[in-house]
Amino acid sequence: MLFHEIYGSYYQAVSTILGEAVRGTLTKKRLNELVQTHAFGESLLNIPDGLTGERWRLLHCDLTPELDEEPERPLTLLEKRWLRSLLLDPRIRLFDVDMHGLETVKPLFTPEMFVFFDRYGDGDDYHDPAYIAHFKTILTALREKKDLYISFETRSSRPSIVVTPHHLEYSEKDDCFRLIASGFRRSWVIRLSRVLDCSIVENSRALPPRPNKSETLVFELEDRRHALERVLLHFSHLEKETKRLDETHYLVTLKYDRADETEMVIRILSFGPMLRVLEPAHFIGLLRERIERQRNLAAFLPGSSKEKMINSPTERM
Repeated sequence: MLFHEIYGSYYQAVSTILGEAVRGTLTKKRLNELVQTHAFGESLLNIPDGLTGERWRLLHCDLTPELDEEPERPLTLLEKRWLRSLLLDPRIRLFDVDMHGLETVKPLFTPEMFVFFDRYGDGDDYHDPAYIAHFKTILTALREKKDLYISFETRSSRPSIVVTPHHLEYSEKDDCFRLIASGFRRSWVIRLSRVLDCSIVENSRALPPRPNKSETLVFELEDRRHALERVLLHFSHLEKETKRLDETHYLVTLKYDRADETEMVIRILSFGPMLRVLEPAHFIGLLRERIERQRNLAAFLPGSSKEKMINSPTERM
C-alpha cells in the first residue's frame, strides 16, 4: 500500500471523533454521525463500543478523551512524493492548489510516463494561457455564486450570453472540462476549449444552484474480455450493486448524478455490445439518439458509401 493504514476510513473516523472529544464538542449523537460519515454502516457496531470500552480505552464513559491533544499524522516521504506527482498534473494545477512544503520533493512519477489508449486525442489544452484564464474566471464565478457573460463557439454560431454557472464536470473519455450552466430558459453544456471570452457579471442576481438529482441505471453485463472487472473499476466512485445471473452474465444497478448524464452515456457506449441497458427509459432514448447521431456523421466521412454516392457523377447531375 502506498499510504499507511492510518489513512484508511476507520482511522479517519476515530481521529475525527477524538478531535471533537478533545475540543469538548462530542456527544453520543455526534459520535454516531461521525462514524456514519467517515466509516461504513457496520462500523456503528464496533467503533463506539471500542472507543468507550476496554478494548481501545480512548474515551471515558462520559465521552471525555484519554488524550490531551488532537491526534496528528505526519506524511511519510513516499506519500509526499506521490502528492508531488499529482500536483504535476496540469488539470489539478488549474485549481491553484497550494504546493507549500512540497517544492523540493522529488515526484514519484511524471505525466509523461503515462500513455492513454482509451481517450480521444483532441482533449483540452491545459497549458493554453487563454484557457487557464477562462477556467479561473469560471471557477471564481462558481465560488462567489455570480453570473457569467460568456462567448463560445458551437457548430453553427458564436453566441454571447449571460448564464448562471452551476458546476464544472470533467470527461475522462474526452479529456475535457465542461461548464454546466443555465440561462434564457434553458440549460447549457459548454466545453471550455470552445470558450472565446468570459467575464463575471458584478451585482448580478444569480439563480439558485441546481439541485443534484440522483438517477438509477440498470444494465445487464456479459463478462467477456474482462468486462466485469473493467466496469467495476470504471464506475468505482458510484454507489452500485452487482448480482450474478449465470456464469457470464451479471445485473448491475448503479446510482449517478443526473447532471453527469452526458458523461454516463459516453461511458456506457464505450463498452459496446457487452452492456445492455434495461432502465431508465429516458437513458435508453439518449443512447439511441447518440448512436443515430454518430451513424449520420459516419455516413459523410470520406470513403463512406453515402459520401461516394453523393460525389458520384450521376448524383451530381
